[in-house]
Amino acid sequence: MAKLPPFPGTTGRRDWRTAFGALRKLLANGDDTGQVFRIMRSLNVGDTAEAYARLIATPEGGRMAYERVELARRFADRDWVNGFAPGTVGAAYREFLDTTGYSADGLVQVSRLDPSETDVIHPYAWMGRRTRDVHDIWHVLTGYKADETMGEACLVAFSYAQTRGLGWAFIATGAALKSIRETGGTLLAKAVREGYRNGKRAAWLLGEDYEALMHEPLDAARARLGIADPVIYRHAQVALGPQLASYASTQKARAQAALA
Repeated sequence: MAKLPPFPGTTGRRDWRTAFGALRKLLANGDDTGQVFRIMRSLNVGDTAEAYARLIATPEGGRMAYERVELARRFADRDWVNGFAPGTVGAAYREFLDTTGYSADGLVQVSRLDPSETDVIHPYAWMGRRTRDVHDIWHVLTGYKADETMGEACLVAFSYAQTRGLGWAFIATGAALKSIRETGGTLLAKAVREGYRNGKRAAWLLGEDYEALMHEPLDAARARLGIADPVIYRHAQVALGPQLASYASTQKARAQAALA
């Protein structure tokens, strides 16, 4: 694998105090997504550089790194999203947007802890944005719901297996431990562990050409990428019910109240 220098000006030190404070806030309110990015900045030291090195060592990765497509802009292009054929990854993403009310632009705004932040022009920063921007596509590919505490926790564990970013492991562990107290059992925690196992067994998703992937049939893409059906997760959804599966989130309740 290619070896690259660290990001200029970084210390290489993890900020555990900030990470613990952000995790407490996130577990108290699962809708406080900004805390996720605060944890990532505190703990994922050097991981983006390693991911970039891995990307450019792949046959297609060098081309993608050279072109530096900003996926958030692509995913925010509603005309582009509306053009995908039924049954494709892109069509499933379109349904995801319509169902959740989420958007690529919204994820970008949440990731900017200071509203005055702008995109840093650097290969590692681009790779970090790429990792951020495919998060909702990973929801589509894995089947983990985004508007559900358990679904997010499972995808976070899946993401740790894929990226080895310590921030993902930190969040997944915190969510799993809190779920034991909130649900009175370990089923949700087992679903989170399944997410990690599925992520470890799957192909490396950060190396995918997402502009091409969006045109693939969803089931075929899952099979090609080795993304297993989350059996324990689906069982937990039924066994726990929507309230316990979303114990850290008030977003669903607010949305339902607005529709009433």
